[in-house]
Amino acid sequence: MANAHTEHGKGQLPHYPEKATLEGRNKILAFWLFLGGEAVLFGTLFATFLTLRNQTNEGPTAAELFSLPITAAATFILLVSSLTSVFAIQALHRHKVKELIIWLIITVALGFGFLGLEIYEFYEYMHKDNFGLTTSAFSSAFYTLVGFHGAHVAFGVMWIGVLIGQLYKKGLTVVTAPKIYVSAMYWHFIDVVWVFIFTVVYLLGKVG
Repeated sequence: MANAHTEHGKGQLPHYPEKATLEGRNKILAFWLFLGGEAVLFGTLFATFLTLRNQTNEGPTAAELFSLPITAAATFILLVSSLTSVFAIQALHRHKVKELIIWLIITVALGFGFLGLEIYEFYEYMHKDNFGLTTSAFSSAFYTLVGFHGAHVAFGVMWIGVLIGQLYKKGLTVVTAPKIYVSAMYWHFIDVVWVFIFTVVYLLGKVG
């Protein structure tokens, strides 16, 4: 496995290698703009869900359907993965490549755990509770919002997995560091979105 080094393999990396080059700084700035667009998109899905959540078409309601222990477990897993992502960035700043890879692998494993619970949840809703995508306007809004987030988690898991491979092959450089950093930004974003989903969809749905 390659060690931490500069882009040309000489000298030492700066403390913040993700911001060591103009390209790296521009990449981070562009990703902030991308996340702003994603926030607007998720905001639209939240607004749609809130508008349609009571239109059950005589199908299951949120209070009848949702199992808070499962979603609470999924929430805990995703929040822990956000913490491990923080540890990964701390390792990046210390130029500890092996430690960075370990924390990224743990983050990916937790992401798979979250996806497993979500797939199990969807399976239960569809096959046990007859709550399908087209059952009602509520079900369509629910699967669109929660499924869209799940797709983001799946993409994040694959993305971080690819970056782990790049770290093994190329090591930590001023080229790979910005990629790791923006992937952590992305992971924190989808974690924050899930907190809103857990609150707005599940908690309010259960008490409402």
